[in-house]
Amino acid sequence: MERNQIIGIILIMATFMLWTITSSPSKEELAKSKRLQDSIALVKLTASNTNNEAKLNQDTVSEVTVASDTVSKQLNALRFAAFLPASQGVETEEILENDFIRITFTSKGGRIKEAILKKHYKTIVDSTGKESKVLVTTLNSPENKFEYKLPVQGSSTGNVSTGDLFFTPERKGNSLSFKAMTTTGGYFEQKYELSPDNYTLNYTINTSNLSGVLTSGTKALPLYWENHLQKYEIGEKFEQNYSTIYFKENDERRDYCSCVKADTKELNEKPIEWVSHVNQFFNTSIIGKTGSFLSGVMTTQMTDIKTSQYVKTAISELQLPIGDLDKGSFAMTMYVGPNEFKRLKDIGQDLEEIIPFGSSIFGTINRWFIRPFFDFLSSYIGSKGIVIILLIFLIKMLLYPLMYKMLYSQAKMGALKPELAHLKEKFKDDMQKQQVETMKIYREYGVSPLGGCLPMVLQMPIWYALFRFFPASITFRQEPFLWATDLSSYDVFFHLGTTIPFFGSHVSLFTLLWAVSTIVYTYYNMQNVDLSANPAMKYVQYFMPVMFLAFFNNYASGLTCYMFFSNLFNIIQTVVTKNYIFKEDKIREELMKEKAKPKKKSGFASRLEEAMKQQQSVQEQRKKKK
Repeated sequence: MERNQIIGIILIMATFMLWTITSSPSKEELAKSKRLQDSIALVKLTASNTNNEAKLNQDTVSEVTVASDTVSKQLNALRFAAFLPASQGVETEEILENDFIRITFTSKGGRIKEAILKKHYKTIVDSTGKESKVLVTTLNSPENKFEYKLPVQGSSTGNVSTGDLFFTPERKGNSLSFKAMTTTGGYFEQKYELSPDNYTLNYTINTSNLSGVLTSGTKALPLYWENHLQKYEIGEKFEQNYSTIYFKENDERRDYCSCVKADTKELNEKPIEWVSHVNQFFNTSIIGKTGSFLSGVMTTQMTDIKTSQYVKTAISELQLPIGDLDKGSFAMTMYVGPNEFKRLKDIGQDLEEIIPFGSSIFGTINRWFIRPFFDFLSSYIGSKGIVIILLIFLIKMLLYPLMYKMLYSQAKMGALKPELAHLKEKFKDDMQKQQVETMKIYREYGVSPLGGCLPMVLQMPIWYALFRFFPASITFRQEPFLWATDLSSYDVFFHLGTTIPFFGSHVSLFTLLWAVSTIVYTYYNMQNVDLSANPAMKYVQYFMPVMFLAFFNNYASGLTCYMFFSNLFNIIQTVVTKNYIFKEDKIREELMKEKAKPKKKSGFASRLEEAMKQQQSVQEQRKKKK
């Protein structure tokens, strides 16, 4: 048994040694294992160092943050000086509204942040040409500014802008007060009170205990007002040319910055009654109530109408008298609303003159004749297009006696065609002699070639007044008629799909009909007019309507509607008068009677004939020299 045990033990040990040899890792596996252990140890060491470093960095950041806050507070203290309490806060909003307007104010700067006009809409046209409407919103550009530059003692920047201050709001009924407090217990206050039935605000600034805060000797506070005028109309370019800054000096007529280019108006030491930032049909105005602004600089900047959402930038820098710094006050009226003549006139100080009806006699005709007449008719007739047609009818009836004289003069000239044809044949090689003899025949038969001009001359002031009236009067804004959706802007019969320079990307049907009717009317009228002496005039009369197509294609459709229907009335009056009222035999008989009368040359006729004879003589001398 001992031998067997010894053999067994030897076999077990041999087996164990064989298993150990065959299962032990190779040198490559031992190296790989070592690398793995080394990597694990390195990661643990790096993690430990990172935690230590993070803790160190956190401590450092905390120290830097504390230091930065300290520096920031010190800088704020230097910058805002006594207004330090108002330099920090949370921006809040307050709202005042009535049936006409909803105004949102912000405590940051104590100013208007947005105004929504509840009775007026903006038309939006999408890429497919479909139109939709949204309420007109103004003064909501994030780039707008309305801030006072307060000359604060001890301020590192020399002044403190109210736009950087947080005001404390206080509401009482339909009025809001915004106060920016000082370390001395004083404040600068802006107070707004909205009228219950209008677009006006009573706006007042007050100072309390600021004599030790503002620079000694301060008598005026500078106001910086920057307003980015938004687009509200379909005709953007047209709107841009009607948007600008209007202002009125004391006892002077209102003035304005250029409408078609960037402009600056400086009124140094010239009192100003009011300043108005004006769109084509809307405006924001501030009017001195307890006095005038001491001086001002008004600047307008043009925008790229194709890329910008604004039509123009308006900037007004005004000096407001404040008087006593410890208990000072300056009251104003602020208007944020439409350019409605009656509303603006009720405010006073000629604010209604911001509506560009025109100057001199044309503006007078628009303000005191055409405007009230349109308003009167509109109170009984809902459609502004029908009002336009009725106006045309009344004007044509009033001017018909002159129209009759013009047509009668043309008829008499037509009756003289045989005599004039004889002259053409007799003096066919001498145009100058032909003209002289033609004038003799006209005088002999009592016909005046200028007899048809008077009605046209008398209509010109009315026509030009209407040219200014339609795009300026809010009466026609977004008023539809037939295919036109807005009589204050161009009508779109169809889109071209591309933009033609000077013409646009659309075709105005009213403009097209006006051009065609003008050509037809001209052709009909020229049948009895002799233009052989100046044949070019014949073609000019046909070319003019075509040339003006490009201009009127982008003009207010109210005017082109008026022009088209005016042509229709002219054509009807002319055809009816010539065919049913005039009798050719009676006209001929009257001409013969006139011929038999003894003639006495008028001074004008004598001078005209003498001038033509001199011209004929000069031409004959030139021929002889040749």
